[in-house]
Amino acid sequence: MSYDKVAQVKTGLIIGTKQTLKAMKNGEVSEVVIADDADQHITSNVSRLAKELNIPCTRVDSMKKLGAACGIDVGTATVAIKQ
Repeated sequence: MSYDKVAQVKTGLIIGTKQTLKAMKNGEVSEVVIADDADQHITSNVSRLAKELNIPCTRVDSMKKLGAACGIDVGTATVAIKQ
């Protein structure tokens, strides 16, 4: 389901952990998607900040599939959907 949601958004996506964290701090994010097969060290900050800011956080199983849903040829650990 989350892959479909990401694929439908396209123009309102923020791809990557650093950009996701920055956008979350700026209040630009309505939802975050995190890949379970990503390094926990990388994704834990996103997960923690989402919880602090009450941003819905969805988990998916594959970085590769998440990247493909974003329209990129590489995997991504996190994706944010802009408000």
